[in-house]
Amino acid sequence: MPLNVEVIAGHAHDSTCFESLFDGICIPQPVGRPRTRPQRATADKGYSCRRIRDWLWDHGITPVIPHKENEHARTDGRVKFDKAAYRRRSIIENVIGWLKECRRIGTRFEKLAINFTAMLQLAMIQNCLKIAFSDRA
Repeated sequence: MPLNVEVIAGHAHDSTCFESLFDGICIPQPVGRPRTRPQRATADKGYSCRRIRDWLWDHGITPVIPHKENEHARTDGRVKFDKAAYRRRSIIENVIGWLKECRRIGTRFEKLAINFTAMLQLAMIQNCLKIAFSDRA
């Protein structure tokens, strides 16, 4: 399930809203208050920049982001690429896939960002209910 959703302009790069996206995360726990930070953040090469990596390290999150070919990896020992954790990034692609199964979201029928965000939230609620009340789950 997605932890947070943020809609930005089409011409803006996704990495510009990285910090605000992570600030809105709330991970429920069996006991006690929810965690606000995941243990690891997996992203593609588009998010490979020093600003994002430093922000993740400052907040105690291990980045699982491959380096770009034209980028030099830091040699301070903190940068170790976990291939097994990166393979789990396919979960993100699957979430995007089932979101696009909703025709209204896939074709971006809603033009206002607030309405599109509401449709994303409704699709996520629908998927949660399908999982919770399915006989196969």
